[in-house]
Amino acid sequence: MSPFGALREQLLGAATAFADAPSALPGILSGLVDDVDRALREELEIFPVCHHSPASALAMVRRLREKQPRVIYLELCEDLQPLLDELRNCRLPVALQAFASEIDGFPPDWGPLSVVAPITEASAEYQAIAYALDTPGVELVLVDRSADHVFQWLPREPAAADDADGAAGHGEEAALHGDAVGVEIGDLRPRFAELEEHLLHHGKVRHWSEWWDQYVEQPLAGADYDTYRQVMVLIGSLFRRLGPDGGDRLARDEDRERYMWTRMREHLAASDADPSQCLYVCGAFHAASRVEQFGLAAEAPAYDISPRTATRWLYGLIPSSHSAIEAQFALASGSVSIAAATWTKAVARHGVTPYQLEGQKGARKRSGRARPAAPVPQGPVTDRLSGFLANPPALDGLDEAELLGWCVDIVRLARRNGYLASTADAIAVFETSILLAGLRNRARPTPYDFQDAAVTCIEKDVVPGRRDVRRLCEILLGGDRIGEVGYRALPPLAQDVYDRLKPLGLDLEKRTQQRALLNLDADPELVPCSHLLWMLRYLLPEDAVRPIMGARRLGERPIQESWDLAIGRHQRSIIELGYEGVTVEQVLEQRLRRTVWAPEATAAVALAAVEDAILYLGSRRFTDELGGRAVELLAAERTVDDAPDVLRRIRRLLAYYRATEPVLPAWCEAFVTTGYAHYCTLLPTAFVDEEVGVRQVAAMLGFLSSMESLALALGCDRAQLELAVRQSHPEAPAKVALLWAAQFRLGLLAQAELRSRCDELLDNPLVVPAFPLYLSGFVQALEPVPALAPFVVEVMSKAFARLPDAVLLPWLPKLITTLRDQAHELVPVLVREAGRTFPAALSSVDTWVPPWSARETPKAVAGPVPAVAGPVADLLAGHPAACDAVAVLLGCEAGWQPAVHLAGGPEHREVADLLVRHPEAADAVAGLLAGRSAG
Repeated sequence: MSPFGALREQLLGAATAFADAPSALPGILSGLVDDVDRALREELEIFPVCHHSPASALAMVRRLREKQPRVIYLELCEDLQPLLDELRNCRLPVALQAFASEIDGFPPDWGPLSVVAPITEASAEYQAIAYALDTPGVELVLVDRSADHVFQWLPREPAAADDADGAAGHGEEAALHGDAVGVEIGDLRPRFAELEEHLLHHGKVRHWSEWWDQYVEQPLAGADYDTYRQVMVLIGSLFRRLGPDGGDRLARDEDRERYMWTRMREHLAASDADPSQCLYVCGAFHAASRVEQFGLAAEAPAYDISPRTATRWLYGLIPSSHSAIEAQFALASGSVSIAAATWTKAVARHGVTPYQLEGQKGARKRSGRARPAAPVPQGPVTDRLSGFLANPPALDGLDEAELLGWCVDIVRLARRNGYLASTADAIAVFETSILLAGLRNRARPTPYDFQDAAVTCIEKDVVPGRRDVRRLCEILLGGDRIGEVGYRALPPLAQDVYDRLKPLGLDLEKRTQQRALLNLDADPELVPCSHLLWMLRYLLPEDAVRPIMGARRLGERPIQESWDLAIGRHQRSIIELGYEGVTVEQVLEQRLRRTVWAPEATAAVALAAVEDAILYLGSRRFTDELGGRAVELLAAERTVDDAPDVLRRIRRLLAYYRATEPVLPAWCEAFVTTGYAHYCTLLPTAFVDEEVGVRQVAAMLGFLSSMESLALALGCDRAQLELAVRQSHPEAPAKVALLWAAQFRLGLLAQAELRSRCDELLDNPLVVPAFPLYLSGFVQALEPVPALAPFVVEVMSKAFARLPDAVLLPWLPKLITTLRDQAHELVPVLVREAGRTFPAALSSVDTWVPPWSARETPKAVAGPVPAVAGPVADLLAGHPAACDAVAVLLGCEAGWQPAVHLAGGPEHREVADLLVRHPEAADAVAGLLAGRSAG
């Protein structure tokens, strides 16, 4: 006979009396009792828990001292077992982590894979772990699916974060777990949205954490073990039977239950352990399982566990926090902190001595180790549910001293954070807390009532500081406790980082931001620290290691540096670096190699990796390897989108090697020759392709012009470039201007003809609206043809003087934004040239004549002007080819004139008279020339 027969009949009678028509209610109510009966009759004792529940932790401590089991089966990923002993070196809360950066068998966009299982002191699993590890002869066995199976069982649809139910941000510390998938024990929350809404409404609470604290935690905190066990299984069965059927989540939960029962049977068969001396710790939801493998006496075949994939998993501990746990498991803000405060109070109130790992960092020292008592045998199962459900819970009376302390402390904390709070506010918070508790049918105000009262009475329209009153209440009631992984539990890379930064003299375990000042000339031993900090700057998040003064550039040696360090706050990131390698240098090399060999890598990305390798690693072999990859990527590219970045980086690298090396590396020479041929081939297509911007074409021409001398010396043919320019026929105005500049650079177009073409464009009313586009092309042409700077200033000045306002004004903002975004390095060239062209003083503006205006309007002369006879004139007349070439280049169309002697020409009589009156200057010049001739 079942001990719950009377309860079953009572529930069925109530269902018959209250149900208007035949429904599923009788089956649900009787099923709840059947689930409880089935779990309690199981030969292997099942201990149902809720995640981070003080009531579960108290019941666990009591049961462990009574039963003293020899084997504990714990619902936790089985491959995390080796990490448990490292909890001694940590300050809780921390999280057990399985991490995989190189994945095999999963979608590539899931990587990196990460699974975390947070551990807090106020949790039943920690009490079981501490008991098993510190009690001789006790074996702890983790029986849940492995981290690999966690991802195997996730749906292959978009993301792999299904188990992390809505990790909303709870502040800065909520990101301690990153985007890892959370594994927890005892997910006790209604999966039927209408049920949760109904419970919150009738319980007069705001969120699920408050409902659980009022109706489960407080009644079960002082309950005996049998009552606790039956109530928890009943709650798990209720949420299971009222949840949606056929969902992916329920199917995964049932697979987990089959997995765990299979592992426990295998262990019992292999170890010959007595099931009566074993304890199975699992979530209350799983305690009410109805799978066919449930129980040791089940006749169903063993569950077929799929093999793990070839993914290489790495394991470690990372710091956690109350906020991170709340964010990852969709708990109310402050609920885990309140649970921790409730646990501390309950331990003192009930006189329970919790289990604690020997040498636990940050824990209170115990005066002595208690002797284990004789195990108490388990008695027959009796019905405790009927009395618990029929009788109202014994409510605690008002603890005025505790509430008064809260009120006084919150006012003090509020004043410290900028609120205008006073003693009257403390009294108001006290009375309002009691009033709210009465409205919610509570004899004793809970921390949630106190929070609401404090917000009502203290918080005004504006929050004066960074923290609002609700956050101040959380700090008062326990705060956001943040864990820390001890030095011995860190991976070798993290330990190496701490050791190498010791010369800085800072406590790197602190979570506060610290300032490090490095005088590298006075303290040469700090140079390795500086080098490591720059590598960490590259690898860690931006605010972990932040330079205030100093820079790392090619060819430069820093003298002094200043850093803001928050390494203790980003301990998780450093630990995860340890999963990638043994040293920081190894991790950096792997990341650079992975970057340049990625499918989306480009030549610009490879050149950036080369520069980083020179700055941080200094390995010539590795740099040459990355440079060779850059050559391969450049030759394989079919677009020129990254041409500006390629030009900027290869110029910088060539300047560095020319200043530090006797000869250029082979990959640099190959890059120049490959790039010269590559861009010559793509140039005609880029000129006519509408998707290729002017900046990209200008960068191509800049590469070809600036690398021309080196490329020709390495065997390239200049005819390639000339053919490419001649084959280019752009239609866009800006690209047409670029083509003209390239023709001028190659000597295919004289400057006079270029000037006349621009003047024709300004004189053509049909082209005037598009002239700003031509001008933009000329500005971009300063990259490949810097000698055009005077001409560009001339053209811009003419445009500003002659373009109508309707064309000029809309174009000016576009010109400014274009120069800022695409050609900011060309602006100083234009400014310097304009400074040389325009008058420097304001008084000279009125009389200033532009040089191009004077050149365009020469003075009229009557008849030809004869040239001056002499040795120079005779030399030029004897060799006219050079003079004709210069005249063509400068646009001079006048022919050769007859020469006359300076003193005898009628047009130069005033010059002859001047020389006769002042012969000293002529004599001095003659003496100087005679002296040089004699020398």
